[in-house]
Amino acid sequence: MEQTFIMIKPDGVQRGLIGEIIGRFEKKGFTLKGLKFINVDRPFAEKHYADLSAKPFFSSLVDYIISGPVVAMVWEGKNVVATGRKIIGATNPAQSEPGTIRGDFAIDIGRNVIHGSDAVESARKEIALWFPEGITEWQKTVHPWIYE
Repeated sequence: MEQTFIMIKPDGVQRGLIGEIIGRFEKKGFTLKGLKFINVDRPFAEKHYADLSAKPFFSSLVDYIISGPVVAMVWEGKNVVATGRKIIGATNPAQSEPGTIRGDFAIDIGRNVIHGSDAVESARKEIALWFPEGITEWQKTVHPWIYE
């Protein structure tokens, strides 16, 4: 099974969207394997967004992520990276379809509620960064009702 990293950003936490977002992944049939509710410090945020360090918005992105607590999660399931991105919606909420998290809850690209790994390899890196202690190994009893 594939794994992905999902983070509810400070605006999503402040707006009370944690349960709604978790519910969407659970209802799809994915399994929550790790969860942390944490305040991120600047060095860690800079490490997480290192691939964007040359972008003009890097500093404001880091400031935003450290502005309040986030919910860091690991989700597992078949094609969870690509499907998770569909559940989340386009980075720019104006281009996100209704029914996606960003399409339903975000207006500005700078306050787009959620982060999700964009590829299996980036998911591995992000999970290793955010969950160095590892994740919980378990399987839902409904697994055979979700997967053939």
